Amino acid sequence: MAMDFDGRTALITGAASGIGAAVARWLDERGIARLVLVDSDAAVLARLELRTPCRRVAGDVRDEQLWAELEASEPGLDHAVLNAGIADGCPIVSLDYADWRAMLSVNLDGMFLSLRAALRLMTRSGETRGRSAVLTSSAAGVKPVPMTAAYGSSKAAVAHLARVAAAEHAAQGIRVNAVAPGRVDTPIWTKNAHFQTMVDELGSRQAALDTLAQESTPLGRFASAEEMAGQIGFLLSDAAWNVTGTVLVSDGGNSL
Repeated sequence: MAMDFDGRTALITGAASGIGAAVARWLDERGIARLVLVDSDAAVLARLELRTPCRRVAGDVRDEQLWAELEASEPGLDHAVLNAGIADGCPIVSLDYADWRAMLSVNLDGMFLSLRAALRLMTRSGETRGRSAVLTSSAAGVKPVPMTAAYGSSKAAVAHLARVAAAEHAAQGIRVNAVAPGRVDTPIWTKNAHFQTMVDELGSRQAALDTLAQESTPLGRFASAEEMAGQIGFLLSDAAWNVTGTVLVSDGGNSL
């Protein structure tokens, strides 16, 4: 019963692929009554196959009007997985201010807007206990990693935002936590030019993943999106009723 989501509604951002899509499938398999899925890629979002009734919203998490419209049209919310984000990297001395702002705009401004909307919907009506949110931070927000000034700073701020929200809503029984993944086999890693070059040089996608994992992860492999979904699902569920304001670092030992 602690992992039963029957009768509940969940919001997922960055839902079209990677961890977001894996969480949608995880909740779909566990009886969630309704999903509200948000992603900037309308075509990929439309192809996500789920049995659960879904509202699919194609849009940018930085768009305040998108969240105003969702707040106005949704009757309430039980859970939120706020996962939308982008990644890139270069040395601080080479980082353009426009690129810095773009990264923080998606990863932090978009997180603030989506979290604010989710909390407003959770507190709109009915019993609030049992409601929960999980924000996707990163191991790069825990451990300083060269070439990640904008990304790591945005993700460190996301982790702190989750803790502030947890403190503000604990008395209502609304739990807010964050996860800080290390390297996960998702498009945020595998679509970049460096990874594609490694695939070409090593001859296969799996060889590139294994090489990167051996270089940076003491446990020796990338996590899968499905494994991350299970950890996020636990934090969402009633099984984690006593867990709030925490940042679950799931990075294969990268931050040790």
